[in-house]
Amino acid sequence: MLMQKQDAALLVVDIQEKLLPAVYDADGLLQRSRWLVQAARDHELPIVFSEQYPRGLGGTVAALREAAPQAPVVDKLHFSCVAAGCLPPQLLAKRQIIICGMEAHVCVLQTALELLETGKQVFVAADAVSSRKASDVELALARMRAAGAAIVSREMVLFELLRQSGGDHFKQMSQRYLMGEQP
Repeated sequence: MLMQKQDAALLVVDIQEKLLPAVYDADGLLQRSRWLVQAARDHELPIVFSEQYPRGLGGTVAALREAAPQAPVVDKLHFSCVAAGCLPPQLLAKRQIIICGMEAHVCVLQTALELLETGKQVFVAADAVSSRKASDVELALARMRAAGAAIVSREMVLFELLRQSGGDHFKQMSQRYLMGEQP
């Protein structure tokens, strides 16, 4: 199954101020997640940010919010966004959910598994998820793959949503996301 622009949305799970410094490759996660948020915005996908207990863990990192200022932010106490019942209609209306965020083995995993249970096609951007330990990321990705999630890269998302080369949109996206040094 390929990602389809008209069927997809991006869910950014819990990349929050106070927890981000504790995860493996925090700076890289932030840069790669921002790249993915900007690409999703430029493809006009619905984008949603979730926050786990924001009173204690802080809000979504400002660099991400600035990349998609119109995107809704939902808060939760459940680890899974599905169990929390916090996902807005514009995301739930899509049959394909692209996920990035943290922690891969907790909130990302539980959200992905429960989205699969609801019949959604789930795409986890492996280069835009993290946990406090790299081994937890590996285990989470393996478990999500075994459950039926497609494990993808940010560039897979970009190219599948583009579908073809040529034209102004491709040129703009290519210059913005493929030229020069990328995170």
